Amino acid sequence: MEVTTNSKSKMSTRDLVETALLIALVFIATRFINIRLPISSNGGLVHLGNTMLFISSIVFGKKKGAIAGAFGMGLFDLLSEWAIWAPFTFVVRGVMGYIIGSIAWSNGKKGNSIIANIVGIIISGVWMIFGYYVTEVVLYGNYITPIGSIPGNITQIVIGLIIGVPIAKVLKKHIK
Repeated sequence: MEVTTNSKSKMSTRDLVETALLIALVFIATRFINIRLPISSNGGLVHLGNTMLFISSIVFGKKKGAIAGAFGMGLFDLLSEWAIWAPFTFVVRGVMGYIIGSIAWSNGKKGNSIIANIVGIIISGVWMIFGYYVTEVVLYGNYITPIGSIPGNITQIVIGLIIGVPIAKVLKKHIK
């Protein structure tokens, strides 16, 4: 069974189910596997949603990674005390997933190159830090306060990389 999304592309039932499961996994890892660090003025939430976003993008590519990150973490924001962040998160995390997937799957690598996967995560991490810095400037009207969030954002990226890259490598062997 195929679902027609427009005249040029079709999404199989399998793609639809995989994408929905990835969204759910990103949401669950963000919502239920997190800690608050006292390192920034805005709460310093560190979660494993990044790990699932990284895995999704490496294993399934840029499209599913972008959708999983945007909707999974955006949904978290909407259902928590972070609702005002939801539109920003949707964009920042969607672009993150797209960046990682694009780099991990570039030149026929299909997520199998550990170096490409790490490079994708680092580049997307720079985007995340920039994106959330701009978000905080917009939300708080201050250019200095957002700097306090950078250590927590770096922590999330590093933890996600350390956990996500090895798991993605194992999953790539078993998921077709």
